[in-house]
This record gives sequence, structure tokens and C-alpha cells, in this order.
Amino acid sequence: MNEERIDEIGENHVGTSAETPMRPDAFDISDKEKIERIQESVRDILETLGMDLTDDSLSGTPKRVAKAFVNELFMGLNPANKPKASTFDNKYNYGEMLVEKNIVVYSTCEHHLLPIVGRAHVAYISDGKVIGLSKMNRLVDYFAKRPQVQERLTMQIVQSLQEALGTDDVACVIDAKHLCVNSRGIKDIESSTVTAEFGGKFKEKDVKKEFLGYLQMETNFN
Repeated sequence: MNEERIDEIGENHVGTSAETPMRPDAFDISDKEKIERIQESVRDILETLGMDLTDDSLSGTPKRVAKAFVNELFMGLNPANKPKASTFDNKYNYGEMLVEKNIVVYSTCEHHLLPIVGRAHVAYISDGKVIGLSKMNRLVDYFAKRPQVQERLTMQIVQSLQEALGTDDVACVIDAKHLCVNSRGIKDIESSTVTAEFGGKFKEKDVKKEFLGYLQMETNFN
């Protein structure tokens, strides 16, 4: 792929699929080997930039970065790390929407490998099943912990919950800052990006309006 095409795609924030693009052999090597390979790559980058890796402050940086990539920042690439979305019968017959607001999102832009920081708001209407509240947070974090575009992240959260709950009636709104916009290029520190995915009943005007209305409610309990 030539540099002109790479530049063109790099500024296009519309993902080609709800699936994260992965090679078939992505997990043919262990995490330990990935850390070792990434460590050497980071070392090469820093040395190319002219950094002195014999300095005490920098000598451990390649390994720290490699471990952070594999074990933390991009741990969501590995399906083995996906949280179990345990569901339960809706025995109390709660029929209204359930909204989990202000779920913290820490992700990484796949175009520049810079942080995406924001909040996710997730809702569903039970069709017989309910899910533990913390599981919703964990699913958001799992899909966020990979190189991402915000549109894809929003879709993946909704599709995963639809599958777990056995209903299309799931919605997600994400409001986030992209440091690839805030710290480089246009360097607009004020702007944020909002994406939304509405499934099933949430496509209906009144239901969508109700959900978005809940997002305006003050939730300061201090």
C-alpha cells in the first residue's frame, strides 16, 4: 500500500466493519514472545529518534511499553480476555429501559496510536434476561482496550450486549476526546466526538428520546 493511500485511510474515521481487523495468525505466538518482539521494536524507535537508552530513565522504557501494549492497552484484542456476560432471568418483570451512564472509556486511536478518553452510556430493554451492571462496564472496557475507531467501538458494544441478552433493544452513546485531534494536526483541545448505535425499539423516536433524556439527568451524589 503506497503512502498516499495510507494517508487517505489514516484520516478516514469510518471503519470498514464492526469487526476489528485482525490477521488469522494473530495468536500463533504467546504474549511473552509478543512482549519481546515489541520491546525490540520500541527500542529501535527510540534509538532512531536519538534517545540515549543507557540513561536510567529510559533503559526500562521499551519493556514497560511492550508490557503495557500486550497486558493493558491492547488486551482487548485477545478473545480469551473477553468478560463472561452472565445473564439472569428477569424474575421481577422489570419492563422499562435500564441505563448505565458515564462508563469511563480509555481507548487508543488506531490511526495514530494516541489516546481516546471519554464516557459511554449504555441501555437495554429486557426481553426476559438481565445482565449484571458491572458486566456492562467490563464489556465497554474490553472493546475499548484495542486500537479502535469510535464508530466501531460503539457498534461492538451494542452487538455484544444484543447477543448476550437475546434482544435487539440495546443502545449506546459515546462522547470522547481524541488526542489525535487535540494534540496534533488541528490541535483543537475543545472538541469531542459523539457516536451512537440504536438497536430494536431504540430506533423508535419516543424510546430514543427517553434514553437521551436520561443522559441529561444530573447524577452527582456527593
